[in-house]
Amino acid sequence: MNYYREKDIQNIKSYEFDFIELDENDHVFTITLNRPKKKNALHPQMMNEIAFAMHYAHFNNSIWVVVFRANGDVFCAGGDLKAMMGDIEPHQSTVPIPEKEVLMGDLFSNINKPTISLVEKNVYAGGFLIVAGSLYVIAEENLRFSLPEVKRGLFPMQVMASLIQVMPPRKVLDWCVRGYSISAIQAKEQGLVTHISNQDNIENELSTLIQEILDNSPTAIRSGLEAYGHITNQSNQHEYLLEMLNKVIKSNDAKEGFNAFKEKRKPNWTGS
Repeated sequence: MNYYREKDIQNIKSYEFDFIELDENDHVFTITLNRPKKKNALHPQMMNEIAFAMHYAHFNNSIWVVVFRANGDVFCAGGDLKAMMGDIEPHQSTVPIPEKEVLMGDLFSNINKPTISLVEKNVYAGGFLIVAGSLYVIAEENLRFSLPEVKRGLFPMQVMASLIQVMPPRKVLDWCVRGYSISAIQAKEQGLVTHISNQDNIENELSTLIQEILDNSPTAIRSGLEAYGHITNQSNQHEYLLEMLNKVIKSNDAKEGFNAFKEKRKPNWTGS
């Protein structure tokens, strides 16, 4: 974890969070995505807030489990397309800007705490950086998982890296290239989801999983996850993929894809 220093996050309650909600109770730290009007699309400062919260969880040994949830009718719609094109919405967040741009994949690789995504609504695009990055994913049985980037003239570079850690690479590449959606059942069959539940039982499923984790040594788990991160780490992977994404964003196809999406029409690709 190298976006914020340990001393930076000591007074976390003194900061105003505009895009997420935080709750800490009985060794469980819950991060709730809270940008429902924008389908929880990942605004740059929203990613800073998530990074700040995850650094707090990383450095705080009284936190044994981190849970991700979301308010609204979509778990996460991915990256904020307007922000990616330079139109960044103002905010009231007082969380400090990190020393360098946040790479979500790196956060999940280095937190060294069990992470759980409780997914009750559909997930799109960059939202998979949270879902695929989590050790456990509890999904509502009727939701859908979609990768539509190629339909916007983009490619899910960093998402691809996270997905191939939990899914067969050929399945991931096919999904990225064809840009379709899959069901929660299919996501579990392919390794993205670990638990399937109906809406009435999903909270019980979460509570049971948390208790099973809390019954074990937090020190042993923390050390084991750190060791796993060390033996699987690929240096600068997400930094390179961000560079590739920025390259694609500047293409004519990306501009056309974004305009077609806004205008609700089929894009006219030029291959440039």
